[in-house]
Amino acid sequence: MKKELNSSKAPGAIGPYSQGVVAGNLVFVSGQLPINAETGEMPSDIKAQTAQSIENIKAVLAEAGATLDNVVKTTVFLADMSLFGAMNEVYAENFKAVYPARAAYAVKELPKQALVEIEVIAAL
Repeated sequence: MKKELNSSKAPGAIGPYSQGVVAGNLVFVSGQLPINAETGEMPSDIKAQTAQSIENIKAVLAEAGATLDNVVKTTVFLADMSLFGAMNEVYAENFKAVYPARAAYAVKELPKQALVEIEVIAAL
């Protein structure tokens, strides 16, 4: 059985998917673009975009009663691997030991020309 998660503090889904889903004791958060849910705006630099994506993740996790401390796996999608260092600085400020397992990929293009998109899996 699964339960859909929706937060008004994160941007709404722009397609046929959920912001997040709880299945058993796992929480799956869809890739979060760095869009401010209140303004609809996206910051221009990678550090601010990473911070906004993480804020959106926090909002969806909160709907399941979870925090970043519950995250066990992250996947980071970058518009270019040259952005990795700056993204990693902001990432390291938000995730604490025991750090989640992580994969990071450069992709050809992200929706809305974002520089970063992050998805997570958390355990309750």
